Amino acid sequence: MAAVTSEEIRYQVNGVEMRGHLALDTAQSGPRPVVLVVHEWWGRNSYATGRADQLAALGYAGFAIDLYGDGLVAESPDQAGAAMTALIEDMSVTRARFLAALEAASGHAEVDGDRAAAIGFCFGGGVVVHMARSGAPLQAVASFHGSLGLAVTEGPASIDCRVAAYNGENDVLVPAEEIAAFEAEMEKAGAHHYLVQLPGAQHGFSNPVASTNGEKYGLPLAYDPLADATAWGHMQLLFQDVFR
Repeated sequence: MAAVTSEEIRYQVNGVEMRGHLALDTAQSGPRPVVLVVHEWWGRNSYATGRADQLAALGYAGFAIDLYGDGLVAESPDQAGAAMTALIEDMSVTRARFLAALEAASGHAEVDGDRAAAIGFCFGGGVVVHMARSGAPLQAVASFHGSLGLAVTEGPASIDCRVAAYNGENDVLVPAEEIAAFEAEMEKAGAHHYLVQLPGAQHGFSNPVASTNGEKYGLPLAYDPLADATAWGHMQLLFQDVFR
C-alpha cells in the first residue's frame, strides 16, 4: 500500500525563490522516475500538488513546480491572466524556471533525474509541449486541455520525446487552428505523439472545481469525470511503456 509523503523544495532562479511540492511513496525505496506537474494559470495550488501526490502513489516522484515564484496562487482570473501572460510573453523565463525545477527535483536522493516526464494542465499543458519541442531532457509529456499553440517554437530538428495531448472536443478555448499547428509541429519534429479528442468535454475537464469556477467567473469551463479518467488512464499506460 502506498504511503505518500511530501516536502517543499525551494530553489532560486535569477533571484526569484520557487517553491516546489515533491511527493514520494515511502513504501518504495531507491531512485524513481520524476514527473513534473505544471500548474494551470492559477498557480501551484492544491490541485497541482494533489496530482503530484497521485503520481507518487503510482510509483513516481511527483513534483508540482512553481512557475510564478514565491508560491503565488492567483485569487482572480485577472491576477491569473496577468501572471500567465507575463510568462507566455517571455518563454525564455518559463524555460529557465522549468529546467531549474527539473534540476532541483533531480538532486533529491530518491529521484532518478535521468528518467523524467512532465504533465501540465491548461497553461501548464502548453508549457510541457513547449518544453518537449524545445528539446528538454524528457522522455514523455502529457498535456491536459493545454494551450497547444505553445508547441510551435524553435527547437531541434527532431525530438526523442513521447507527446500526448488530451483535448476536449467542445473546448472553445483551444481553437482548431491551434490544434492543427500543434500536429504540424509534432510531424515536423518527428515526434511520437498522440492527440486524444475527448467527446463532449470542455476546457478544464480534468479539474473537479472547473464547473464551479466556470459558473463563478462566467468562463466556458466544466469538469467531465469520464474525460478525466480516460485521459489519466491513457497517461498511465504511456508512462508505463516509457519507463518500463
